[in-house]
Amino acid sequence: MTILIVDDNPTNVIIIREILKKEKYLDTLTASSARGMFEFLKIKDHPAEVLPESTNIDLILLDMMMPEMDGIEACRIIQQYPHLKDIPIIMVTAVGDSKKLAEALDSGAIDYVTKPINKVELMARIRLALRLKKENDWHKERDQRIQEELRLAALVQQAVLTPPIEDNLFEVHALYQPSAELAGDLYAWYPLGDGRYGVILLDMMGHGISSSLVCMFVASVLKDTVTTYVEPEKVIQELNRRFNQLYIENELLQYYFTAIYLVVDTRMKRIDYVNAGHPPALFFQENGSAEMLHQVCCPVGLFDKIEVEQKTFYYAGNSHIALYTDGLMEIVEGDHDEQMAFLSGHLESSHNWDESAMRQAFFNSELENERDDDKCLVWISLKEGERQE
Repeated sequence: MTILIVDDNPTNVIIIREILKKEKYLDTLTASSARGMFEFLKIKDHPAEVLPESTNIDLILLDMMMPEMDGIEACRIIQQYPHLKDIPIIMVTAVGDSKKLAEALDSGAIDYVTKPINKVELMARIRLALRLKKENDWHKERDQRIQEELRLAALVQQAVLTPPIEDNLFEVHALYQPSAELAGDLYAWYPLGDGRYGVILLDMMGHGISSSLVCMFVASVLKDTVTTYVEPEKVIQELNRRFNQLYIENELLQYYFTAIYLVVDTRMKRIDYVNAGHPPALFFQENGSAEMLHQVCCPVGLFDKIEVEQKTFYYAGNSHIALYTDGLMEIVEGDHDEQMAFLSGHLESSHNWDESAMRQAFFNSELENERDDDKCLVWISLKEGERQE
């Protein structure tokens, strides 16, 4: 433990050092002015836009009344450096004015002792300050570990998302912006053979770590489920069965997710889909007309067994489908019709994927009405062309 004593009176410095020495606090530093203290802290008397240098000082005993700059002003300057805010400062003062003492505490000091120095009082306040600092340092270190683990977990979660596919008849791209480090939206697509592709977008109920972990469970079974069962009705039924195997004991909150899953057949120009409680996808045809792919069953995981209705439609020429989560709708305040009009207006312009335009429209951080929800957009381009064998 390193304690810095700041006092312009050498006698006071000697007295405090001797008290600390008898109590086995041998690592002490001394400064006769506020600027001398700043040198130990490796700062200036005004905040500078430079990288902070670390300091090993654990506690400062700061004289309130000093020439050039008093302890209160010096304390205010220290508080302007974020990396020094957690160093406890105890004011040492001969002033009994309660307003001055309140001003000292408001400036950033955590405590004070009065002159003449009382050994018992001084040591009691020092031990309390050091104990609080130790606890604070422990919490900061733990928070840093948690943040680093969340960052790594977010990288893992990002890694399970499928990269784009760009074939001559079919393209699929996505943009994703979680509301926090970990999120509950998930998208994936898989070639199914014979010119077919399975595409799914899901949105887990809730936010935060618990929802993201449940979402990762779904991700772990998704590829096997889609490639094994293929057909939308069977895939959603199987996901519901597997999801209900995830039993969380004594958990009052029931987890579920909305999803929309499509099988695109580029040979037959046919699309089979199931919308399980998800916002309606938008299908933009070559002639400019748009259709909504509404929900046909309840979200996955709400019940042990769910009734699933599969829908089918065909496309011709160049067209595209936009899948999205409700975070995109919540960009606009208003009723459902106003939200859908906003989405359609930005999604219908071209059948080709334009990432910069989509980022500007839906993922712009300056959007005023943006809410705290994950945002995801999946864009499927259906192209006219000769199928490659």
